[in-house]
Amino acid sequence: MKRHKSTVKWGLRFSVFTLVSLFFYACASVPKLSDETESMIKEVMHQPVPEMVKGHTGYAISNGWKVWYESIPPQDPKKGSIILIMGAANDALSWPSDFISKLTDAGYEVIRYDHRGTGLTERLKKTDKDYSLTDMAHDPIAILDSLNIKKAHILGVSMGGMIAQVATIKNEGRFESLTSIMSSADLFDNSLPTPSAEVLPKMISAVLKYGIFGGKKSQIKLQFVHKKILMGEATGDIASRELAEAALYTLKKRSGYHFIAGRQHQKAIEGSESRYTPLSKLKIPVLVIHGEQDPVIPVSHGKKMASIIPNADSLWVENMGHDLPEAKMDLICDKILRGMEKK
Repeated sequence: MKRHKSTVKWGLRFSVFTLVSLFFYACASVPKLSDETESMIKEVMHQPVPEMVKGHTGYAISNGWKVWYESIPPQDPKKGSIILIMGAANDALSWPSDFISKLTDAGYEVIRYDHRGTGLTERLKKTDKDYSLTDMAHDPIAILDSLNIKKAHILGVSMGGMIAQVATIKNEGRFESLTSIMSSADLFDNSLPTPSAEVLPKMISAVLKYGIFGGKKSQIKLQFVHKKILMGEATGDIASRELAEAALYTLKKRSGYHFIAGRQHQKAIEGSESRYTPLSKLKIPVLVIHGEQDPVIPVSHGKKMASIIPNADSLWVENMGHDLPEAKMDLICDKILRGMEKK
C-alpha cells in the first residue's frame, strides 16, 4: 500500500511538473508585444468604451438559430448590398472599420453578422448537434430574407469564404457576385500545401498564456498576438487602437470570447466536401483574393480555386498573411469595388 501511494504521489508530481513546463514553453513560444502596444492597451482600458455598432441591428432566424446582424447604410445613392462573412471564431466586430467605410463610401449597404457561438448570436447547447458549413450557409440567406433583400454581393474571408462559396452554390440567384478572400475550395486537397506547422501550436500557446488566465487586459492582448501569428512572415503595423477598442467592447458590452466556437467551426470545416465542381459551374462574377505570405491557407489554394472557375478574376497580394492589413486596404477594396461595378 505504501509503495502504491508513493507511486501515485510521484505520478501527480510528474504531471504537475509536465503541465508547468508546457505552460512556460507556451509562454515563451508566442510573439511578444511591443512596449508601445502594451502602453496603448493600458490607455484604452482606462478610457470610455467607444460605440462600435452604429447601424440597424436585428436577429434573423436561421433553422432555429438566432443570428445577430448589423446593416450599415451607405452614402447616397445606394448601389447595392454586400453581406460580409468573417472567419472561424470571429464575430462581426472583427471587420476593420476602414474596410467597411470604403464600401459604404462607394454607395453600398454593408451587412455583417456574428457567427454561431460568437458575439450576440446563440451558442451551441449541450443538447444540440454539431453544425456543418452547409448549415452555416443558411445564415446569410436568413439575414437577407429578414432585410427583404432579394439580391446582394457576398464576400467572405477564410472560413467565411468557404461559407460564401456554399451559399452561392446553393442559392446563386440570390447573389450578384462572390468574393472569396484567403480561403480555399478544398482545404484538404492533397495536391496543395498544408497550413504551416507552426501556426496551430502558437495559437494554442497564446490561448494558454493570455486566454485562460488573467482578466480583460490579457484577453485583449490575445487578439494582438493571434493577429501577429496569422500575419506569418508578412511585415507591417497592426491597427492597434481599433483592435484594442473592439476587443474591449466585446468583453464589456457583448458576451466576450468563447473559444469553444472555434472548435465547432473547425469541425464544420473538417466535415466539408470539395467545392471544385460546383464552383466551376457558377455564372456570376467571382473574385479570388489571397495573400502571398498566408501561413494558414497557402496562396496556392486561392490560385487553384481561381483556375477552376470560368472567367474568375484574382488578386495576389504581396506582404499579406492571413489577415486584412491596413497597408493593403485601398488595393483590396478598389479591386472588390471594380469587380462589383462591372456591367
